Amino acid sequence: MVSAGQIIVPIGAAAASVLVGLGVGRRTAGGVNLRRQLNGNHKWLTRQERQVASALIQAGKGYLFRNWPPPGVHDAEKRRLLAAAARGVDSAAAAAEPERLAVLVPPAAPQEPKAIEAHGDSRTDKYYWLRDDARKAPAVLSHLEAENAYMRAALADTEGLQAALYAEMRARIKEDDQQVPARYQGYYYYTRQETGQQYGLHCRRRVPAAAAAPSEADVLDEKEPEEVLLDENARKAALGVSYYSVSGCETSPDQRLYAWAEDTVGGEKYTLHIKDLSSGAELTRGGIPGMSGNFEWAADNAHLFYVVKDHLDRPYKVLRHRVGTSPAQDVVVYEETDEAFYVGVGKSRSEKIIYISSGSAVTSESRYLRADDPEGEFRVVLPRVQDTEYSVTDRGDHFYITLRDKARPNSELLIAPIADPSKLEVLLPHSREVKLDGVSVGATYMVASTRRGGLERAAVHQLPPGLARPAGPLGEGEEIKFEEPAYSLSAYLTGDFDSPILRMSYTSLTTPATVIDMHLGTGKRCEKKVAPVLGGFDKSRYVTQRLWATAPDGVKVPISLVYRKGLARLDGSDPMMLDGYGSYEISNDPYFSSTRLSLLDRGFIFAIAHIRGGGEMGRYWYEDGKLQKKTNTFTDFIAAAEHLIRDAKLVTPARLCIEGRSAGGLLMGAVLNMRPDLFHAAIIGVGFVDALTTMLDDTIPLTIIEREEWGDPAADAAVYAYMKSYSPVDNVRRQAYPHILAIAGLHDPRVGYWEPAKFVAKLRELKTDRNLLLLKTEMGAGHFSVTGRFERLKEVAFEFAFLFKVLGMMDTPLADGPLPAPAAPAAAVAAAAQ
Repeated sequence: MVSAGQIIVPIGAAAASVLVGLGVGRRTAGGVNLRRQLNGNHKWLTRQERQVASALIQAGKGYLFRNWPPPGVHDAEKRRLLAAAARGVDSAAAAAEPERLAVLVPPAAPQEPKAIEAHGDSRTDKYYWLRDDARKAPAVLSHLEAENAYMRAALADTEGLQAALYAEMRARIKEDDQQVPARYQGYYYYTRQETGQQYGLHCRRRVPAAAAAPSEADVLDEKEPEEVLLDENARKAALGVSYYSVSGCETSPDQRLYAWAEDTVGGEKYTLHIKDLSSGAELTRGGIPGMSGNFEWAADNAHLFYVVKDHLDRPYKVLRHRVGTSPAQDVVVYEETDEAFYVGVGKSRSEKIIYISSGSAVTSESRYLRADDPEGEFRVVLPRVQDTEYSVTDRGDHFYITLRDKARPNSELLIAPIADPSKLEVLLPHSREVKLDGVSVGATYMVASTRRGGLERAAVHQLPPGLARPAGPLGEGEEIKFEEPAYSLSAYLTGDFDSPILRMSYTSLTTPATVIDMHLGTGKRCEKKVAPVLGGFDKSRYVTQRLWATAPDGVKVPISLVYRKGLARLDGSDPMMLDGYGSYEISNDPYFSSTRLSLLDRGFIFAIAHIRGGGEMGRYWYEDGKLQKKTNTFTDFIAAAEHLIRDAKLVTPARLCIEGRSAGGLLMGAVLNMRPDLFHAAIIGVGFVDALTTMLDDTIPLTIIEREEWGDPAADAAVYAYMKSYSPVDNVRRQAYPHILAIAGLHDPRVGYWEPAKFVAKLRELKTDRNLLLLKTEMGAGHFSVTGRFERLKEVAFEFAFLFKVLGMMDTPLADGPLPAPAAPAAAVAAAAQ
């Protein structure tokens, strides 16, 4: 037999012209270290092949040889690559790409079969060893690094595109931006960003002493000096960390102390810090570690309550800390012993009462304590009842309780005396058509947030003066309406408890995030801010629509979509991104994204399938896509894809890309196994793809509380069989799959990095196609990827570059031409001038 290394692939006259044009002549290496660049393969290549390789490297095409395997592996493919690339340096990237990818060797995870038995059934997990709770096993880290190296090599030809997309996305951002201030306790509080900085600055300015009462037209007075409460950029630099995330920044009630919680790893375990704002001195002696990021001040300014996590990352215990004392002296005020329940602490808008909430996926219970009595005893509002959830706030002498149970799945609003919470009366009755999401209660007004027909709505109710009890039922209130066919709306009272200002945050697929303040006494509105989108954005160029697909059981499934007029052809030839989630009653509502313009302005259609398991259509919609009805989530998504292909004729499978993250990653894995023929590419972000194995193991964070979402396969054979029928890792089979990019976070406490890693390993073992299969593991991040607004843009640019590559769109220009580069930071300009 003749070895691959002995096969000579002819290099024609084109190669000679390349070499002559570069002046290589007799200089075989041309000053290039071929030994290093070619990973030892220079030894067996012919002189002419070495000359071609050297010429390509000198011409800036060195990526063609990145991650070359050692001699003896894919040698014939290497020669074909050189022959293809030699046809012309300028066209080498496009001409030689199939051959370049054929040279690369995907990592093959070693197989160490482990039998997992339950209910008389045995499954073999060949890749169970990839799980390492300590995240330190050399074999595991080596495999993840090998996958990252392969991923970078496979996408090496997109590096220029990634840089261009990043610059384009950054050029749309107003870097020196500021949030709309909130007027509270004599100050305007806000967060702002500075040009060139990755993180925010938390600031405040005093409300002038002569200022009028709060109004919809309030603006902060810039003559008042700014006080920077926390500069996240400076803090991150001082700590010398690569990951930095802040949770729960709060001033004390007298506005003199400042508390914040920070995570420097990505594992969502925070350290609590408190400082004196007048001196800047830290008062927690290095911080209080191991907490969840959730805390609340007592009214005396001397105590605060905070939540800590257990060994499985469950927020389970509330402690009381006295400022200035050692955390070792902190007192436990509540510990949740049921491992299915998570704990949180918060204060009502009245600031009179502190609440401890305990909740599982379907059951909750709240305790309360007067905020001015921090050493008192918390008391139960309503005792927990299985499958009953409630949230509570207060006004005057009464609790306002939003409650859901089996008889009232879409929730209703109740009122009860604080002195006797069991005396419940209805304020807003239950409705099958309208889901009550919650209420925002103030001294004079109440705002009810609801959902009807898949759209968010808000209704204003005026309450009796003097904090008196309203007589129920209250009626429908005054509804606030918006005209777009699909949008997202958040409406809440802002400012002090007696403030008449309603703040609305509104966005749609074509409307950037918009903040509107409304004076509920006069009805006057003021548009406080529309998120700036630089680069000539004009919303009139874009169209948003709502379509309805029909699921296999006849249920109508809403789809929101957006495209650019005059660019999308709407004839089936356009590329499309279809997004989905469908779990935990989380609503995947339409929202604007400036980064998405990099798709739309290249002819993409973007769509969201509002599938069962989410909360878009109310509680019934959610319950029809969980537990033993979970497969409705997957068939809804497939129905949405089929509708867009067959009925709307907006796309073909060869142009349809899909994405989902976390539980949406489970969705991606399931539909790829069920109908891989429908899709061209998929992005699976931190995907919950090893669902059955995870739900059988109560040593994994979230498993116990998640049983009310997915079921308990360890205890119930029927649940086990049902989950086994759809769990993505368990259903990978020998068939062709689309292009796949899977993303994991090494420190992710919610979805173990090993789930995407195992899914990719099993796909590598069984899939029959030659499409790209890539695993990217963020080695210094968790569930929510990297921090820093510019680093996040790089992540999006990376994902978009993957899509453009597999769609053959790497050279597709923006509709309006390149965007101008973002302005350089003032400090950089000054330095350059010197």
